[in-house]
Amino acid sequence: MENKKLDINSLIGFVLIGGILLWMLYLNPAEEKAVPEATKTEQVETDVPETTSEKPSSTPNIQSDSLKQIAAQNSVGTFEYSATLASAQENVTTLENELLQLKISNKGGQIVGAKMKKFKTQDSIPVFLVKDGNASFGLELTTSDGKTIDTKALYFEPKLSNDGKTLSMKLKISENQYLEYVYALRPNEYMLDFTVRSQGLKNAIDASKPALLTWKMKTIPHAPSIQYENRYTEIVYAFEGGDDSYTGQGELEEENEKEIGYIAFKQHLFTSVLLADEPFDTGSFTSKNLVQDEEVDTTFMKAFTAIVPLKTNAGEFSKSMNWYYGPTDYTILTKYDRNLDEIVSLGWGIFGWINQYLIIPFFGFLMKFLPAGIAIIFLTIAIKLLLSPVQYKQYLSQAKMKILKPEIAELSAKYKDNAMKKQQETMKLYNKAGASPMAGCLPALLQIPVFYALFMFFPSVFDLRNKSFLWADDLSSFDVIAELPFSIPFYGDHVSLFPILASVAIFFSMKLTTGNNMATSQPQQEGMPDMGKMMKYMMYLSPIFMLFFFNNYPSGLSLYYFVSNVITIGIILVIKNYIIDEDKVLAKIEENKKKPKKQGKFARKMAEIMEQAEQQKKGQQRK
Repeated sequence: MENKKLDINSLIGFVLIGGILLWMLYLNPAEEKAVPEATKTEQVETDVPETTSEKPSSTPNIQSDSLKQIAAQNSVGTFEYSATLASAQENVTTLENELLQLKISNKGGQIVGAKMKKFKTQDSIPVFLVKDGNASFGLELTTSDGKTIDTKALYFEPKLSNDGKTLSMKLKISENQYLEYVYALRPNEYMLDFTVRSQGLKNAIDASKPALLTWKMKTIPHAPSIQYENRYTEIVYAFEGGDDSYTGQGELEEENEKEIGYIAFKQHLFTSVLLADEPFDTGSFTSKNLVQDEEVDTTFMKAFTAIVPLKTNAGEFSKSMNWYYGPTDYTILTKYDRNLDEIVSLGWGIFGWINQYLIIPFFGFLMKFLPAGIAIIFLTIAIKLLLSPVQYKQYLSQAKMKILKPEIAELSAKYKDNAMKKQQETMKLYNKAGASPMAGCLPALLQIPVFYALFMFFPSVFDLRNKSFLWADDLSSFDVIAELPFSIPFYGDHVSLFPILASVAIFFSMKLTTGNNMATSQPQQEGMPDMGKMMKYMMYLSPIFMLFFFNNYPSGLSLYYFVSNVITIGIILVIKNYIIDEDKVLAKIEENKKKPKKQGKFARKMAEIMEQAEQQKKGQQRK
């Protein structure tokens, strides 16, 4: 009880005049009743929440005892306690431009609201990245006597510039001793400048320990399928030099010793990023999945935490940074020239290059004058036409193998007891005819990078968000033609039409290509898998897999696969009926057989090895 009286009288003494009056008030505690309510102070509890609401508090709170300790250590004669001012309330200051509205709270000096002014959810609700206490930001400082203060629980004094675009938030000990956050928002930008600096604290802060910057966020869902959106919700952090690290869907708790250029809390098609002009020395990151069952009402998807140190110089520090609150849009992120485009999941290596240098520029061009659905169709047509020579080579190889199949069957029967000799004669036949079983496989392999690149592109392209086509309301999400009263594992509680159409198209496309492959496949060899059966199984399993797997994927992706396979069916029919004449191919093969064929080095070496193996086998049989 006595400690409480001492604390209160000390604070009143600082507010009024100083040492002598402090002593007099201490000797006469009854005078406490005469102190106006507006200047009374209360000790901050240790369980203060990390973020604040927009409603002002009815009773002003004051800074923690640790901050008093800083004042005492600096021998401050007069301490301007922020608690005696209007700023010692849970008020907010608004910064906004044409794209972004930010609310910064006096408590902690932190951003407690980040609203995307041009984007809404499918339910016509504004998109918020920060709202209702889902995020917090602050510094942990170690005083000279080993105590720790957390700025998130303390009150800052706001000062807005005349143009309303720059906000200074000061955590004061006195007019010349403070911790300051400066926010500056430029017109038509999702990026704002952010500076953290201290002044006059060098004797109060432990210079041997860095100030720890802690940023936390629970991500808010914005799409109909939480499970799908959560798949692309992750921490992305960039190492100095360009390398990036992703947490993915899994949970994470790790520390890194490399320098870190930025930290992104990615929420699929929207992202919050903290960038540093000079990289952070190290960082520790935590990601926790909060979605256990989508059927249960889920408020948040993942909980992210990032902790990075700020260097102190003799107890003082200054750090220039930026905040980005905006779309995970490749075009927007690229213009900042700070490797932020790596946040967009476009695939690694060649897959990412195809997206960056071919698909994204071309699709962006189409979107300038075409509706999104039509742009997808034109993109698909262009890709199929580009790959049509590859498909022609593939089908021509299959036609040659089909013509040679009777002769291959004869060789198999003739050398059925000598697998090595059969293989030798078969290779000679291929060489003379100018055919190869691998010639049909290589063109198919060339199409895989494009296939995977597009698989990564459609879930990541921001331009499809809230764009409708036919019955699909949003091409960046699944289309719904029927709601189910129950949920089917791996399928969901709705029926999407585009995956059904794509599955049907895939079935007929594979029936044409796989059927032709089955007709050209060699007879099954003993101990080897039956390739005919495997291809037949794939012909039926692939559409079923497509139907289940893509039911919760973007309808734009399913639209692409539907159109792509319809075009594939058309190309195969045109090649088969109007371009490739099997009689001409047979005549060409017969003509090739008559010509002397020079073997390549690899084929010649293989023939020598097989011949040696044949001679060894004959020698063993004689013994």
